[in-house]
Amino acid sequence: MKRKFSVLVLLMLLITSCGEYQKVLKNEDVKPKYDMAVKLYEEGMETGKNNRFTKSLRLLEQILPQYRGTPQGEKISYIYADNYFQLGDYFSSQYQFERFTKAYPTSEKVSEAAFKSAKSYYNVSPRYSLDQTETYKAIDRFQNYIATYPDGEYVAEANTLVAELREKLEKKAYKIAKQFHHIEDYKASISAMENFIEANPGSKYMEPAYFYKLDSAYLLAINSYRYLVKERLQEAKEYYEDYQKYYAEGEHAEKANEISADINQRLKNF
Repeated sequence: MKRKFSVLVLLMLLITSCGEYQKVLKNEDVKPKYDMAVKLYEEGMETGKNNRFTKSLRLLEQILPQYRGTPQGEKISYIYADNYFQLGDYFSSQYQFERFTKAYPTSEKVSEAAFKSAKSYYNVSPRYSLDQTETYKAIDRFQNYIATYPDGEYVAEANTLVAELREKLEKKAYKIAKQFHHIEDYKASISAMENFIEANPGSKYMEPAYFYKLDSAYLLAINSYRYLVKERLQEAKEYYEDYQKYYAEGEHAEKANEISADINQRLKNF
C-alpha cells in the first residue's frame, strides 16, 4: 500500500510539473520563462536527463532576443549554447558558443565557451577516410584556445585532442600514399611517401612510410626497361640506407634486408 502511494505521489508531481511547464511556455511574461529555463538546465546538469535540456531550449528560444545585451542575457546565452552541447547537437553548439565568445568577451565563461566550441568541432570530426574539413577547424579552434588561454582549465585536454586529430590526418595522408603502392603506381607512391615523411616528422607511420618508399623504388626498378634498371636500383639502395639508418630494428626490417640483398645481387650482374 505504501509503495502504491509513493508511485501515485510521483505521478502527481510529474503531472503538476508538466502542467507548470506548459503554462510557462504559453505565458507571454518572459521572467517565468527565464527562471524555469535556468532551473531546467541546472536539473539537466545534475541528472543528465536530456528532456531538461530540450525544455530549457524551447523556453530560451522564446526569450533570448529580449535579453541580448543585458546581464541576464550573458547567462542564458551560455546556457542556450550549452544545452545544444549537452544534447549532442554539436553543429548548433559550435555556432552558439562562437556567438557567445564574440558577444561577451569579458565573461567568466568565455574560456570554457571557447573550449566547448572547439570540442564541438572535434565531436563532428569524421573517421579518417572522409573529408577532414571539420578536423582542420577543430585543430584551429583548439590552437586558438591554447594561445588565448595558456593557463586555461582545459589546456591539457585541448593538447590531447589536438594530438588525436593530427594523428587522424596523418593516418589519412599515409593511407593515401600507401594506396599508390597498392595499385602499383610506384612513382606516385615514392613521391607521396616523400611528401608524407617531410610533412609529418615524428608520426607513428614514419617507419612504414620509409619502408614503402624503399619497396616502391625497388619494384619500380625491377619492372623497368633494362636501360633504367641500374639507376633505379641505385636509388632504391639509397632509400634502403635511409630506412636502415632510422629503423634497423623496425617492423619491416627483415623484408627491407631481403630487398637490399636482392638489389646488391642485381647490381653485381651489371
